Amino acid sequence: MSFSIVGLEMIGKQLELLKETVPRIRRVAILSNAANPTKPLAIRDVNVAARSLGVQLQLLEARGPNEFDSAFATMAKERVGALLVVADSMFVFHRIRLADLAARSRLPAVYGWREHVEAGGLMSYAPNALDLFRRAAIYVDKILKGAKPAELPVEQPTKFELIINLKTAKALGLRIPQPLLQRADQVIE
Repeated sequence: MSFSIVGLEMIGKQLELLKETVPRIRRVAILSNAANPTKPLAIRDVNVAARSLGVQLQLLEARGPNEFDSAFATMAKERVGALLVVADSMFVFHRIRLADLAARSRLPAVYGWREHVEAGGLMSYAPNALDLFRRAAIYVDKILKGAKPAELPVEQPTKFELIINLKTAKALGLRIPQPLLQRADQVIE
């Protein structure tokens, strides 16, 4: 039995949205947590997306907040044009600091959870949390009614949401393309 909250294939879509937002970007930093067991799968998927988008990746890791400053220093040294933060609970916990570092570095960034955008990040593309909670309740209900957990299928997210922070875009001097704004589930002004 398993209920997944992260669709790893979404990382390619996040990179695509970042490229749509900043079409001129050629180098994108990918910040991941080396301790996260899903990291290799996420990196594999983002590499596939990068090739199709003509984007070069700078892979960086941070196991904790004490490694954020050095990661952002490397981003500056390598002259990356944007940042993709791989979904990870540690990054969500430190979302305000990450959003501040991205803003100070003048890096457009896409994140794996909406909380990052609410904290000042540019945009996120992520599973809809309310839908996940509803589906988890249905899953638990099946178990309480006698279903054997080992016989239930792994459930993946089915609803995703695009959140854009226009205040952050303005601070970065970005104009979000109108088609992207129209597809957004929420625009923070």
